[in-house]
Amino acid sequence: MRNQPDLTPAALYARVSSDRQDVDLSVAAQLRALRDYAAKQGHAVVHEYVDEAESGRVAARPQFRKMLDDASRPSAPFQVILVWKFSRFTRKREHAVAFKAMLRRKGIRVVSITEHADDSPTGKLMEAIIESVDEFYSENLAQEVTRGMREAASRGFWVSSRVPYGYSRVLVPDGAKQRPKLAVAEPAATVVRRLFTLADRGQSLLDITKTLNAEGIASPHGQRWLKSAVHRVLTNEVYTGTLVWGVRAKDQAPPVRVPGAFPAIVSRDQFQRVATVLTAKAPTNAHPRRSASSYLLSGLVTCRRCGRALSGQAAKGGQFAYYVCQSLLHRGRAACDAPRLNARHFEGLIVEQIRDRILTADNLRALVRLVDAELDGVAHEQRQKLIGIETELAAVQRRLDRVWQVIETSDLELADATARIKAHRARQERLEQAADETRARLSAGRAGLDNVETITAGVQDLRAYLRTSDRTEAKAFIRSFVKEITVAPGAATIRYAIPVPNSRPPDRGAAADALKSPVLSTVPYGRAYGIRTRDLHLERVMS
Repeated sequence: MRNQPDLTPAALYARVSSDRQDVDLSVAAQLRALRDYAAKQGHAVVHEYVDEAESGRVAARPQFRKMLDDASRPSAPFQVILVWKFSRFTRKREHAVAFKAMLRRKGIRVVSITEHADDSPTGKLMEAIIESVDEFYSENLAQEVTRGMREAASRGFWVSSRVPYGYSRVLVPDGAKQRPKLAVAEPAATVVRRLFTLADRGQSLLDITKTLNAEGIASPHGQRWLKSAVHRVLTNEVYTGTLVWGVRAKDQAPPVRVPGAFPAIVSRDQFQRVATVLTAKAPTNAHPRRSASSYLLSGLVTCRRCGRALSGQAAKGGQFAYYVCQSLLHRGRAACDAPRLNARHFEGLIVEQIRDRILTADNLRALVRLVDAELDGVAHEQRQKLIGIETELAAVQRRLDRVWQVIETSDLELADATARIKAHRARQERLEQAADETRARLSAGRAGLDNVETITAGVQDLRAYLRTSDRTEAKAFIRSFVKEITVAPGAATIRYAIPVPNSRPPDRGAAADALKSPVLSTVPYGRAYGIRTRDLHLERVMS
């Protein structure tokens, strides 16, 4: 706009909040009021700056920063900034002091058209009080909102703005109000299940990404899948039906966790198995080349002589493949005399030993005895914990009874005792929740591990899986309990932890728990397996 003679050039600044909780006048209404005020006070409006959906507690607002930049120019285009209220300019006292001081040095004033504060000492004090009240209102409001969201989340309501892929937001009655919860949304939920199934079978993030993109399945944003998007899905606990809120809470309060808040898309067991695989394949734990390697025992075999890893190496254009010590590979025979192991025969030998001499009923029965003893100890601990909780509950109830008795038999008003009653009831609710959780652990603590049928079925499943699974699945299964295979000229040692009997292979059921157990008896094997060295055998060791 062109300046008129004797009119003071002015800028108008209007803002509405990001959460819209401090918006008591729209942008259009603010601008209309500002223009009317400018016309009556002899101001010429030279620029209008508007920030929509921006919080007054942050300074990084696009139009706000542009206004300050324009004001910092050698010849500022305006001499006054008009705002509807000082809270529109900022809601942080420290920002108000800093920015207004900068503007005053340029001869620019910030004027609220609804809150009178002139340049007198009294006016400056009034302005400071208004800004302090605005900051208090904003911070107090934020705390109240957070407290309300925490309470709603603890009751299983979905309070986050973003809905996870595979779910949709539905409103359910909560007294007189409607509150959001999550419901399974097909066909996206089917894609989520597929992701977990592929990862459970041992496929890498890259392989899963390629599979989805090759089939034309769109990502949550309607584009091609990236490894990062696949990883976000596979590591999101929400798919087990668990609501988690407040992980990054500014007040450092513990996050809210509500298992069973909404229908699960995948089982807890499968989620934990996938988490274990992802952790094992993380760059901090396993080199990416090993994770994606086609060699069945990649990352597990080490040389007993020098401690270096054995890596898979192809020969004659891929016609043959061997496991070769890194020292031998890079520094020659003088560095290490470890054998070159024919990959196909060596892998077959290891799988046969695992199937026939490790995954046996006798081994699993011994493991059952250890697990039963451990479960007995855990159950005793949980029972003692429950006794303590129930004792505390009884004490809280007695305190509540005494408060009510005092109210009934004295002149004490209910309002005077409200805070004490609320504190006791809050304590009572926390104890009851802890008691319910402890009872649930006790009831689910013992698995049916000690009968012959269970053990036999477990052995058959685990042994059959190694015979029938594809290479990727077998690799993931072996890595779930084989810790290390060390080799030396003429010997190899497997260190492992046996899966419990009710564990299933990765695509069939529960996650494998494991306890250490000795490797079994020495068995000689020789050149019929294609080993280019002296006879190889598995020696007896204790892991």
